[in-house]
Amino acid sequence: MFGCLVSGRLVQTDVQQIGPTQFVFNLLDVENIHHVVVFLTGVTPFPDGMGGAVYYCYPTPEGPTSQLLGFIANNKPSAIFKLAKVRPEERVQNPFLMDASGTTHTGAQIGISIEPLDQLAQQTPACNSTPSNLNTFVEYTQKMLENFFNFASSFARTQAEMTPNPSESFVPLSVVQRWYENYQRKMAHDPNFWKK
Repeated sequence: MFGCLVSGRLVQTDVQQIGPTQFVFNLLDVENIHHVVVFLTGVTPFPDGMGGAVYYCYPTPEGPTSQLLGFIANNKPSAIFKLAKVRPEERVQNPFLMDASGTTHTGAQIGISIEPLDQLAQQTPACNSTPSNLNTFVEYTQKMLENFFNFASSFARTQAEMTPNPSESFVPLSVVQRWYENYQRKMAHDPNFWKK
């Protein structure tokens, strides 16, 4: 029924049922996992009015910790979640009893709990884990633009601070800022404008 995908790894369909409505995927080497995709395989849908709460359960020195990532449902059959360190106020009671014998310091679990959709809609996922509304390319481009603008502006000098150098060309920072704002506007309007 469920699948799990970590970037750079094979798709996992080896979900283990640990209760009547609870399923887990075991993840290894979690230090190298930043995003995880959880999805319905299409073989079996959720029963009417039901969905799956998705949890990230991982070991800490204080014991197993869990955080709610979000949910999947028949009308939302997949979701990408960013895995980040959970804040203390975002910890939830672990609904999946992590198997201490099978979980090491590099292992964790993605848990799926089948629950009524109206109950899922009232739950609040950890703020750092919510699925991104932007595609990866747009996110990358925005970060790249911010990095370039911050780098260029770190060299900004007033005219009084400049030493005359006839072999050097200077671009006003306002021009770079105007280019940055125009590019951001174009990306927001059409992320594929650069292909035209």
